[in-house]
Amino acid sequence: MTGAASGIGAATAALFAEHGASVMIADVQADAGESYAAALREKGGDVRFSRCDVAVEEDIQAAVAATVESFGALHAAYNNAGVDGERAPTASCSNENWERIISINLRGVWWCMKYEIEAMLKNGGGAIVNCGSVAGLVGMMNVPAYVASKHGVVGLTKAAAIEYASQNIRVNAVCPGVIATPINEKNVADPQKMAALKAATPMSRIGEADEIAKAVLYLAGDNASFVTGQALAVDGGWVAR
Repeated sequence: MTGAASGIGAATAALFAEHGASVMIADVQADAGESYAAALREKGGDVRFSRCDVAVEEDIQAAVAATVESFGALHAAYNNAGVDGERAPTASCSNENWERIISINLRGVWWCMKYEIEAMLKNGGGAIVNCGSVAGLVGMMNVPAYVASKHGVVGLTKAAAIEYASQNIRVNAVCPGVIATPINEKNVADPQKMAALKAATPMSRIGEADEIAKAVLYLAGDNASFVTGQALAVDGGWVAR
């Protein structure tokens, strides 16, 4: 699991470990990742850590290799690492912001899938869940690179799902709405922004990280054995408005 030292990734790692899965936390935050893996091991989980910057192809290769070496095979993967970047309309989006967002959110997911699929083919199949966003299903203002990256993740998910369906590899995406995670700390701490976010969501609240984790567990598990190529919105009804 990439980006699993905090937020949605951390909640997902904990839930998978609770359900008996062996988990590799792959994150660029080395200290936080090591500490979190140790904390989950203290609770009885079979959890390891591999430092991984998803903007670096070699890091991804190493993380997948470490997973296979540690646990014998790779059966499921959650490509969660991502950043939101600077806010600006399309014509004002900087080249630097565009390159950073695309390299982490989209190219990083593609690289992860390349090496995960390679590993899964060796053991007869598996399941991949990519972290999209409601911004990958509809347009949003002032975050053009983020929207483009998440639409790309959804498209990449569908393409790979078709390509590898006959080889027993399922590929889906989970698309969170606004979730109470570190990336949204500023919004959650601002009463006016929080009120606006709740008002924009039919369920009148923002989501919790464990609610996304449960969706990932479903998509990665046997209960979703006939589900592939889907982008599941977990957003309190936000895109249904």
